[in-house]
Amino acid sequence: MSLRRAASAALATALALAACSGTLAPNPAPAAPESASGFADKPGWHATRHMVSAAHPLAVQAGLRVLRGGGSAVDAAIATQMVLALVEPQSSGLGGGLFLVHHDGRRVQAYDGRETAPAQAGPGLFLRDGRPMGFAEALVGGRSVGVPGVLRALELAHAQHGRLPWATLFEPAIDLAERGFPVGARLAQLLREPLAQRLRDDPQAAALFFNRGGTPLAAGQTLRNPALAEVLRTVAAQGAGVFYRGEIARDIVARVRGHASNPGLLDEADLAGYSAIERAPLCFDHRRWRLCGMPPPSSGTLAVGQMLGMLETRGIEALRPRPAPWGLEPDAQAVHLFSEAGRLAFADRARYVADPDFAPLPGLGAATLLDPHYLQQRAALIGPRSMGRAAAGTPLGPQMSLADDRSPELASTTQVSVVDGFGNALSMTSTIENGFGAQIMVRGFLLNNQLTDFSFVPAVEGVSVANRVQGGKRPRSAMAPMLVFEREGGRLVMSIGSPGGPAIINHVAKALVASLDWGLDLQQAIALPNFGSRNGPTELEAGRSSAALANALRGRGHEVQVQALTSGLQGVERAGAGWFGAADPRREGIAAGD
Repeated sequence: MSLRRAASAALATALALAACSGTLAPNPAPAAPESASGFADKPGWHATRHMVSAAHPLAVQAGLRVLRGGGSAVDAAIATQMVLALVEPQSSGLGGGLFLVHHDGRRVQAYDGRETAPAQAGPGLFLRDGRPMGFAEALVGGRSVGVPGVLRALELAHAQHGRLPWATLFEPAIDLAERGFPVGARLAQLLREPLAQRLRDDPQAAALFFNRGGTPLAAGQTLRNPALAEVLRTVAAQGAGVFYRGEIARDIVARVRGHASNPGLLDEADLAGYSAIERAPLCFDHRRWRLCGMPPPSSGTLAVGQMLGMLETRGIEALRPRPAPWGLEPDAQAVHLFSEAGRLAFADRARYVADPDFAPLPGLGAATLLDPHYLQQRAALIGPRSMGRAAAGTPLGPQMSLADDRSPELASTTQVSVVDGFGNALSMTSTIENGFGAQIMVRGFLLNNQLTDFSFVPAVEGVSVANRVQGGKRPRSAMAPMLVFEREGGRLVMSIGSPGGPAIINHVAKALVASLDWGLDLQQAIALPNFGSRNGPTELEAGRSSAALANALRGRGHEVQVQALTSGLQGVERAGAGWFGAADPRREGIAAGD
């Protein structure tokens, strides 16, 4: 069975089981919300002044055009994101949210553009007759839609770090939306998947993505989106506020609340009241580097930091990958250690991490969960055989009694990394949650289904889940946009991030271990086969993992699951006096610069 068909079948099976049982498996398959579309080796790209790395060549061209015009990293990211909304609509866009980590040469800032639950939403949002809804039942329709945050977050970052006028940054996307662009092979494939067929139920989406005879657009066909062009033109001229008040907001609310089978609770006051938040970045040390990323409600930086902290005590740096027919394969002991560290980090994540404005972390916050003594205690639980399933730890300090969240997460997402010629750099991960989001289209853009990132079950045996639904709350995320610096001197080393739902944590941690600990260049690190555990089976990438590796892990007590692990890592790293850009061979992205 091909990787594409295997991933599609796994997703269909998982959703069918959830819909039939009304229960939520603790480790739903697959790890990625978008199926595999092949693996094409990429060389990596060099530049001396500035660089953009993103998930589609047209988006990279837009970002590079802005940099060449004197724009900043934030300016380029805005132009890149607007084009991604057009050419990669299954993954991100105006109807979703983002996390952005920025460095201006002096300080790191973290911008939270995560979606929020409607004020009327409560812990029972995904319960029916006291039982959790099936994921497929909850996914499609207005119930799962949170207040989009992309435009407010980009507006906030631009106000502080933009160099070009806001309106200028929308020109590439407006032009492409009006003229049209050739549908890429990946979008064409995803439109053929079972997941996309519900788009036919939405008249606007059906008209955009399917031919008159009902067949999905094929690779190479021209896709024009004049409705999105008009929205972009309006936002460019009037600012982000026009999206959150007035006709666009009314249309969003009408589509959400008027959905025929699964209406939602979003209202105009929710949109009008939305604000992006500038949060203190979460930073931690690893050997001779300092890494900075998003704090909660993202769990990504915290989980990656815990994994690297535990692995630092177990000598993983000596376990370098070995040659394989497809390039390199990780050592079995390295995969064992990495997967066990992942189990422990994911256990803490499920217990403790949620929107900090509603559920503070235990003790002194993230510092408590990243404390070296705590991580040494956790790492001591890693033995010669797999622990199977890890339990959450007990960090020092005050904490609430909380139950584990085992809800599914299938975040459809994209990653942008940019460095400019003025000393600025950023890492931005943007999402609409599942592939094609809630499958509701408004004026040429798809709405997110981000609320399904909350726990469907608000409590377990009377003990609350931190990530339960509450009005105005931001759902927990695994997104992990990160910047890496030298500890001595603070020089920027790398920008990196990935899509992939909860597996984002493993994808980013793998790339960091491969580059920082094993000395691979960033393109090699990204191309290295994906692996890890989300506190369930040990997952190995299908087609790029040997039977010998799987058997060696089984000999250590692992339950091995070989499956498509469709990361979309994008990054830029320092290379001498210039930059080296890298893109995931599993998707369409590239990097480019001057």
